[in-house]
Amino acid sequence: MTAVPRLVVSAPSSGHGKTAVAVGLLAACAARGITVAGFKIGPDYTDAAYLGLAARRPGRNLDPQLVGAERIGPLFAHGSAGADLAVIKGTMGLFDSLAGRAETDSTATVAAALRAPVILVLDVSAMGQSVAAVVHGFRAYDEVLSLGGVILNKVASDRHEQLLREALDDIGTPVLGVLRRRDLAAALPSRQHGVMPVAHRSIEASRAVRRLGESVGAAVDLDRILALARSAPQLPVEPWSSGESDPGEPGGRRPVVAVAGGPAMPYAYAETAELLAAAGATVAPVDPLRDEALPEGTDALVIGGALPESYAEELSANRRLCAAVAELARSGAPVLAEGTGLLWLAREFDGRPMCGVLDVTGVSMDQTVVGYREATARATTAVAQSGTRLVGYKQHRGVVIPRAGQTPAWSWGSGAAEGFVWRRVHASQLALHWAGVPGIARRLVAAAAVALPAPVPPSAVAPTAPSAPAPLEPAPTPSTPAVPAQAPPGRGADAEDVEA
Repeated sequence: MTAVPRLVVSAPSSGHGKTAVAVGLLAACAARGITVAGFKIGPDYTDAAYLGLAARRPGRNLDPQLVGAERIGPLFAHGSAGADLAVIKGTMGLFDSLAGRAETDSTATVAAALRAPVILVLDVSAMGQSVAAVVHGFRAYDEVLSLGGVILNKVASDRHEQLLREALDDIGTPVLGVLRRRDLAAALPSRQHGVMPVAHRSIEASRAVRRLGESVGAAVDLDRILALARSAPQLPVEPWSSGESDPGEPGGRRPVVAVAGGPAMPYAYAETAELLAAAGATVAPVDPLRDEALPEGTDALVIGGALPESYAEELSANRRLCAAVAELARSGAPVLAEGTGLLWLAREFDGRPMCGVLDVTGVSMDQTVVGYREATARATTAVAQSGTRLVGYKQHRGVVIPRAGQTPAWSWGSGAAEGFVWRRVHASQLALHWAGVPGIARRLVAAAAVALPAPVPPSAVAPTAPSAPAPLEPAPTPSTPAVPAQAPPGRGADAEDVEA
């Protein structure tokens, strides 16, 4: 059972300011000395990172598609343990779903599963009395939903505020806060930087979060919001557990698993490191942008899906680490790469030399490939047994040519293959939430412990290598022809889920 006070911050659609309000609420409460926890509904790493920065503890994702609806409550209970308030930021509109399955994946469905009251954030810059009709519609659409009040954003004047309050008073909806047009001007860093400003604790990110906390704290009734959160009933679930910790063999060395990330957070969901540690690994962070060597004694490497593509130039410039990663893969150590991790292992990306582990070329397209995939494993690896079906998420502009190796990682839909399995390298742009597939950590640690590779000697690391190390993945066979380098936008991608 968990009785953590909690609430969901949602909106009629994207663009109403719910991210800024959720981050600001967490920062304002943390500044008061309230212990808070932040969650993001859906797969988005970036929102979760900023919620975590504001809460001063890891931000976590609640995604029914990736972890299964039955794990949402337990994961929430685990991530909110010890908190006085949990703020859950919704995705899209209140009743919308990224997968088009509102009955299972929408913010409203997750709010109902968590028995959490909802605060609706409304951009009222072009709205008057109609605000009451909008709110009434959202409240009446789902009788199970507990709509606890609204926060009005971009209010133009005192007169505008009065008009809005009177309209909402007529339908009995509390106004929990009023933000003027410039109150949320302290925008978070551009999303093109992804989680990087948080992972590296940039001054820009910390300042933006602090200012949002000041703005939201001054504009909302925190006492009423806390009272609303405390009205949430007990949640009859047991907290999710990463598993009973494995101490390893008596007197033996725990395998060292390097996890890519910045100084403040990994480029993976928060549960990844917890699962690895419970499986018996020593988790060691490695910063792909700044570290010039892998952690001492590295036996395996994990590159999560949160590494942003926009930092390709910095990844390429770190030649020492590129050489060390190539040597680790060549030694037969397990290497799991998701998202941009696949591009990092390529021979080159947009003309920049990368690690050269795989004989593929990455190119940026004008469109973004985005969407969930129900994927079938094409080989038995640390990730899954051959034939296993898992749900992952893709969001990228860069594509690789060819898109699959002689042994692909996955296939889906009409049988299209993607990704690469070579020795114990598993690389794909499909990102998984390991809490939904907890066996990955155990298999990876077991694989790392089977034949611990010898440390890479300093002489093997080229200090100023002008190009990537020799590619390791064999060239594609005639059955998997390479896509021409000048392929049109979307070629080699998943056309049904390409967005401009």
